[in-house]
Amino acid sequence: MCVVLTQVMRFTQSRIDPRKCSGLLSVTPMKMRMFNTSTHRSSRIAAAVAILLALGMAPLLGAMPRAERHETKHEIDRLEDHWRDAMLSRNVSAMDAMLSDDYMAITSNGTLESKDETLANLRSGAMQFKSIELSDRKVRFYGTTALVTSRAEVVGTATAGGDFSGSYRFTRVYVREASGVWRVVSFEASRIREPGDAK
Repeated sequence: MCVVLTQVMRFTQSRIDPRKCSGLLSVTPMKMRMFNTSTHRSSRIAAAVAILLALGMAPLLGAMPRAERHETKHEIDRLEDHWRDAMLSRNVSAMDAMLSDDYMAITSNGTLESKDETLANLRSGAMQFKSIELSDRKVRFYGTTALVTSRAEVVGTATAGGDFSGSYRFTRVYVREASGVWRVVSFEASRIREPGDAK
């Protein structure tokens, strides 16, 4: 919206005061450009329409009000804690309620995992978490989408891959459904490698 308003102001200023310095090195006076009333009126109408369009777009660009965003952030924080508790206690029903039907995860080893696969792994104990400590959480909103990035210190084991304890960065994406319920649609985890770690 700021870009639109800036362009409108420049356009309007050029119509109101056309005698701005041309930047030429000559001191020869230039003829002032004259414009008729109908051209001036058209310019004002065009500027007014542009401003109205920009103001109409403001609710879309501004997303949600600050108070609502603050409360919604607390809601997402609670969901993140709920997710952590569900993983630690292998609570399949809680995880089932949190994940959307088209949920897709990209695990730290680069494999794709659907909702059904995630629930099956949790149910079977293929992945067992002893602790998950979350920090450096950031929540950003884009309309009805919430993007969460965080750091996790994990202690756990997997049936297939053995010990997967370590430090991770992850991204989780929530979407608010028409009913107002937030569900996780995407998840991606990456192991944090310190300088000198083996690749």
